[in-house]
Order: sequence, then structure tokens, then C-alpha cells
Amino acid sequence: MGIIRSLFTSSLFLLAALFSAGAQDSLSVAEGEDLTLSRAIRIGLENNFQIKIAENNLEIARNENDEGFAGYYPDINATFDVNNGYTNSQRQASFLESLSAGNTSIIPGLEAVWTIYDGGRIRLTKQQLEQLELQSQGQVRIAVENTIEAIILAYYQVLLREEGLDVLEEVLQLSRDRIEYEEVKKEFGQASTFDILQTREAYLNDSTEYITSMTSYRNAMHNLNQVMGVQSLGRNYELTDSLVIEGPVYGLETLRTEMLSNNNQLRNLYVQRELSKISTQLEESEQLPQVNLRTGAGYNWEQTLFGTGTFADGREQELGGNLNKTLNGFINFSATYNIFNGGRRNINIQNAQIQELNAQLDVEQTKLDLNTQLENSFVTYSNQRQLIRVTSERLENARRNLEIGEERFRGGLINSFDYRQIQLQFINASQSRLQAIFNFKQTETRLRKLVGDLMR
Repeated sequence: MGIIRSLFTSSLFLLAALFSAGAQDSLSVAEGEDLTLSRAIRIGLENNFQIKIAENNLEIARNENDEGFAGYYPDINATFDVNNGYTNSQRQASFLESLSAGNTSIIPGLEAVWTIYDGGRIRLTKQQLEQLELQSQGQVRIAVENTIEAIILAYYQVLLREEGLDVLEEVLQLSRDRIEYEEVKKEFGQASTFDILQTREAYLNDSTEYITSMTSYRNAMHNLNQVMGVQSLGRNYELTDSLVIEGPVYGLETLRTEMLSNNNQLRNLYVQRELSKISTQLEESEQLPQVNLRTGAGYNWEQTLFGTGTFADGREQELGGNLNKTLNGFINFSATYNIFNGGRRNINIQNAQIQELNAQLDVEQTKLDLNTQLENSFVTYSNQRQLIRVTSERLENARRNLEIGEERFRGGLINSFDYRQIQLQFINASQSRLQAIFNFKQTETRLRKLVGDLMR
């Protein structure tokens, strides 16, 4: 068991690292305070209720994974009996016509029952308890992994909305400048009321987009607070990390090997398969006899007081009493073997074998599903890397076009409709690039989860 717990401790090294740095203030983040992604993860891991439930279940499994709980040791019982009695008898055809007596006995004892052979059920039960602890460890890992994934995506979603607001704010400022410019032109008779109205329409439309995006940003911040387990959902932070577009270059076969070894869902199914195998062996062990050793010792202290007796000639006499002390011990063996139980034993074995087969089928189906997810995610990841480059070039081109368009608009070379189209192209290019970056980070997170890398 020491080895198993050491392995589990090392597998959760990330948790220890996260909790050790800044653990004192990890649960309190003030309004407007800087928040890194690593700190957000630290807060979420400390606050998540599902992780706490999984850890409590693990503690139960650890407590039960004990040789005594499995039945290796005997059951020892101490007994203590005190018996009291009173007798008053009348005898017509006896030299002693009447007799009264009181009796007290004290009987302490010690008894042990030990199963010395049961077809290997105790050994199999201990193996079952070990696998149940491993299963609980796997549930903790999955809860931690899901929490980390949710926090990463929520954090990047806030960054996405925040950078989108910056773009809209820049365009909104351009729309304000257009209104001022058109109003100046109108004073000199070079712009009409229609031009002013069109410019204001563009400004109001940009304002609407900005307000809508602000709502999305606040909702994203609420979601981040929720996955972090923060009670005040309206709390805002300054996110210091950025939507980094760099990502590692993966090899599909390397990812596949890591996934088959480290995927937490698959690891739990391996444990479930082993539990099914042990269950079958437990049912098969019911075909073997059970031998118990029963041993113990007892002590009997008994005192009888006869009181006064009446003889046939009418004499009455004190008869006194007697005291008995007895010490005894025993060692007994008993063997039990079920000869017939209506076929239930064979049915249980057959059902256990079917469950074992189902567990193996679950493993194979999950491998197939995970391989499909891995290949799809790998292709998507590779394509999204290229898409980021394309959208970045598109944004650079749109920004340059916007700068030139503004110069031409102020020089009277293009009208307000053409300039507005250039603005919309810039907005679309900016949003497309931000969404491409977020999708890329989302796919990267999914790939890391598939190969069991989120907790490293």
C-alpha cells in the first residue's frame, strides 16, 4: 500500500506545486486584482466541490483498504455473564421436606473465530480493496483534470472577450472622429445632413456592438468566477496572461502512445476491468469449502446458599452453601461446504464472467473513441495553426487598409460608404483572428487532456 500511495502522490505533483506557491492567499482575490492563469487554477482546485467529494471518497477507500477489513485477522469477542436464581422446594416424600436456596454465577470468557481457509476469498477481497482505492484515485484525477480544463477555457474566453472589446473601442473612436469630421465639413458646406445621419448610424451600430460585447465579457467573467468557486460572481480581475498563439508541435503517434498510457478515463477503465476480473474469481471461490478455527477460554464462579431446611421429623437447620470454580478452554475446527443452492452459484459465476467481458469491451470501445477524438483533434490543431497565420496576415492587411482608407476618406478620395466597409472588414478580421486563437487554445487543451498532460 505504501508503494501505491507514493505513486498517487507523485501523479498529483502538480497539485502540490500549485498549492505551495501562494497557498496562503489563493482563496482570496480582490476586485481588480491581477490574476494569472496558474493562480486561477490554484483557486479553482481549492474551491471545487467535486474535487472535495472525490477526495472524501478516496479517504473512505483508503480506510477500507486494510488487511483487517478484508478479513485476514480473527474476530475476538469478550463475554461476561452474571446469573442469579432462587429456589424454594417442598417435598412430601423426602427426609428434607422443604428447602430454599439462592444461586449466583459469574462467567467471564474470551472467544476467537478465525477463518483459516476460504478458497482465497480473503486474499481476493484485499486485492479488490486495493483496486477500489486506485479507482477512487482515478476519480480524483478526473475531477482535477476537468476543473483545470474548465478554468483554462474560461480564462481564455475572458481574454477573447476583452481583446474583442479593445478592437470595438478602437473602431468606436474612429466613428466618433468621423462624426466630428463630417460636422466640420458641413459647416463649410462640403457635407449634407444625410452624410451626418449615415455617420451617426455607423456610430450607433458600433455602440450597440460594443454594449453587446461588454455583456459577453461580463458573462465570461461570471463564468470564470463560477469555475474558480468564487462566491461573488460579479468580481472582476486584471488578467495578466495573454492569448499566446504559439503552441507545441505534436507527432500523432507520440500522442497516441501517451494517450493509451496516461489518459485518465482509460486508466479508470483498466481498473474497472481488473475489478471485474477479481469479482469473477470471488464468485468462483464460492465453489471451495470454508474452514474456521474457533478457540476460547471461560471461567465459571458459582456460589449456592441453601438457607434453612425442614426435615421430616420437624427439625429446622441452616444448611450453609457451597462454592464452585471452573476454568475451561477449547479449540474447535469447523468446515462448511455448500453442496447445492439451486444453481445460484453457477449463475453468479456466469454473470461475473459476462461483466468481465463487458469491462473489456468498454476498454476497447473507449480506445476506439479516444483514437477518433485524438486524430480529429490533431488534424484540427494542425489546421488551426495555419488558420492563425492566415487570419493574422488578414488582420495586418485590414489594419493597413484602414489606415490608408482613413487618409483617403479625409482627402475626399473615397466616400463614407467605402470607408465604412473598410472599418467592417477590420472588425471582422480582428474577430476572426481572436476566435481562431481561442479555438486553437481550446483544441490544444483538449489534446493535452486526451494524453493525460493537463496535470503535469
